[in-house]
This record gives sequence, structure tokens and C-alpha cells, in this order.
Amino acid sequence: MKVAFLVAPEGVEQIELTSPWKAVQDAGGTAHLVSTKPGKVQAFHHLDRGDAFPVDTVVGEVGAPDYDALVLPGGVANPDFLRMDEQAVAFVRDFFTSGKPVAAICHAPWTLVEADVLRGRTLTSWPSLRTDVQNAGGSWVDEQVKVCASGPNTLITSRKPDDLKAFCEAFVEEFGKAGGGS
Repeated sequence: MKVAFLVAPEGVEQIELTSPWKAVQDAGGTAHLVSTKPGKVQAFHHLDRGDAFPVDTVVGEVGAPDYDALVLPGGVANPDFLRMDEQAVAFVRDFFTSGKPVAAICHAPWTLVEADVLRGRTLTSWPSLRTDVQNAGGSWVDEQVKVCASGPNTLITSRKPDDLKAFCEAFVEEFGKAGGGS
């Protein structure tokens, strides 16, 4: 299974990148770091700088057909930067229209709001996104992890870093059901 991790050049919450990345690798999959610019992405531990991670490829050079699934890590700034990039938004939307599973945690659903893919979907996120999710046509729930299959693809969401264990277990299971075997 080949899984894309889409992040902005700066602002991704490090643990929400590294923990799911490790879960993909531990499940025998290949993780690819996709960003809006080449080079490295600067991760954060909330508001403090964390490590930098090398970008494998940039949006516009790849699309959903190149991957089996997509993970959207959070961080407050990360999805806000992504939602302002038309190619990043199109990349995300492509996974939904292609019927491929998407996992998003914390503030990452902001990018889903911008991609206009939440109508009729039930999901969770960081609580401050509740109104945005509802305004985008989604139903927001306060749960550790939510798996929603009532759409063209499966959407797996979680609220925060404390939910990472459940989030990783849920998306690894759902990605496996999707039959990705690149």
C-alpha cells in the first residue's frame, strides 16, 4: 500500500505526522511526503519548532491515481496553508472522487472543508472546527475516532494527538479493507 501524507511546507503537528507514518510502515506500507513546495517541511510541537522532514514530491506532480490512500495530519497552520493552495485542495478532492480512503486528524478537516467534500459526512476534529464542518454540510461528533463510509470513499477522522493510537488503528484497518496493495 502506498499512502500519501499531504502537508504544508510549515506548520504540521509533528506527532500527527510521525505516528501515522510509523503506523503505515509497520503495516507494510510505503509512506510518501507530499507538499506544496520541494525541499523540507518544518514540523512543530504545538507552537515550538520541531524537526524538518524531506519532501518526496509536490502536488501537481502526483494525484490520487498514484496512491492507495491519503493521510492529512493536523497542526493549526498546516491545513490553513493547504486550503489556500488550489493544487493541494484538488489533490485532496481527487481522493474523494476516486473513492480512495482519507484519514484526517485534529485541524486537518479544514482542508476537507475547502475541498467541499463533507456534505452528508459524519466526522470529528479539533472542537473549534465544529462550526466549519457543519457549515460545509457535515455532521460533527465528539468521538475519539469516527469512520464514515456514507460517501464515495471512507473517511477516518480523530480529534487530537491523544487520539492517535485509535486513529492509527482505525485508518490502517480501513486502508487494508480498501484493498490497496501497491
